[in-house]
Amino acid sequence: MKINKYNNFKNVSGSVLRDLRQKANISQQELAQKLQLEGINLTAKEISKIETNNRLVQDFELFAFAKIFNVSTDIFNSKNG
Repeated sequence: MKINKYNNFKNVSGSVLRDLRQKANISQQELAQKLQLEGINLTAKEISKIETNNRLVQDFELFAFAKIFNVSTDIFNSKNG
């Protein structure tokens, strides 16, 4: 059975990603550029959808986010970070 939502969210890591990005003082466009250097092609619009819990997040994307922000992937386990 395929699960597309969890408690009405498409992901539980979006708010954590937004907080990390804002603390690093980078825009969604700048994050998209950093992701491209890691081989992940996401647009600023797709990052916005992730941050607002309107897009599913792939595991390899989480690994790239963790690498860019120098954090453990465990931080993405919670909506609260």
